[in-house]
Amino acid sequence: MRAEGPGSLPVVAAPMAGGPSSPALVAAVTEAGGYGYLAGGYLTAEKLDAQLAELRERTTGRFGVNLFLPPTRPRTDREEQRRDAAVDTYARRLTPEAAALGAELGNPRPAEDPDSGDALDEKIAVLAQDPPDAISVTFALPDPTRLAALRATGATLVATVTSVQEARSAAEAGFDGLCVQGAEAGGHRGTHDEAATPNETDTLDLLAAIRRATTLPMIAAGGIADTATARRALEAGAVAVQLGTALLRCPEAGTSTTHREALADPSFSGTLVTRAYTGRPARALTTRFAVEHGPAAPAAYPEVHHLTRPMRTAAAAAGDTDRLHLWAGIHFRKAAAIPVADVVRGLV
Repeated sequence: MRAEGPGSLPVVAAPMAGGPSSPALVAAVTEAGGYGYLAGGYLTAEKLDAQLAELRERTTGRFGVNLFLPPTRPRTDREEQRRDAAVDTYARRLTPEAAALGAELGNPRPAEDPDSGDALDEKIAVLAQDPPDAISVTFALPDPTRLAALRATGATLVATVTSVQEARSAAEAGFDGLCVQGAEAGGHRGTHDEAATPNETDTLDLLAAIRRATTLPMIAAGGIADTATARRALEAGAVAVQLGTALLRCPEAGTSTTHREALADPSFSGTLVTRAYTGRPARALTTRFAVEHGPAAPAAYPEVHHLTRPMRTAAAAAGDTDRLHLWAGIHFRKAAAIPVADVVRGLV
């Protein structure tokens, strides 16, 4: 990771899995002088390969790819039983919500999960064939075998961290850089312990603490909404700032129409951190669904993600902003429906 940041401008596009981080968005950020991350989470190896091919047709610039990683610590049989029981209880609770949309809940334990096991290794193999400039990981650090495979690609390796301890662990594992995610960030928290209470440290304070603990280059993620917030993050020691929510309404993003409209809807007054939609803590617009079901949602990712996915897909198609995961950072009001280049260049 270069000292001045990963692109000619110190601006990074967050990898937003599930659609928003389209090849068009990543290419537009890169062409504007920033640095885009393609979201490999939820994609099969075949779909990742196809998106990489499209991205390379759109830009010759440098870009990265993000992967979701499973936890490295295996669960005991007793832990698995308790987890299954909690997910089944939550499924019964949500059945009427899905039925209201004419949908059924999904299988929380599908035979294939693109973010674990052989499917994840197939994605790493795709990246090894024609490596991106950087590979970032979220939700965990890789086990030794996968770490060796990632290192063998020759790409710069970046770990998403939400605490000083996670940053130290990434440094000890030999990562080249850190994406430091503060409490203000929208979407999933990158915490390595899905059951832990999310760290509420804001981005600037977290940057300062990690800067004292490691010497790795840091990308600041969370609360970056304008020139002033970007400047403060860079002054706090970051080599670049990462944008997520700020790009969701850009025409190049793959954000659903329902999500786009909600971000501009004055009836939404704030955000909250909830497990209601996926089982992992994530910051979203405050909805009745999140408030009502969040406290009952088990810390079980990806099971809850798979369980609610058909319901959320139906909600997006129906324009139902209550049952859809409306990921958003605290400054969501500043997200504008303007081209990516205007956002990136306007920021710096």
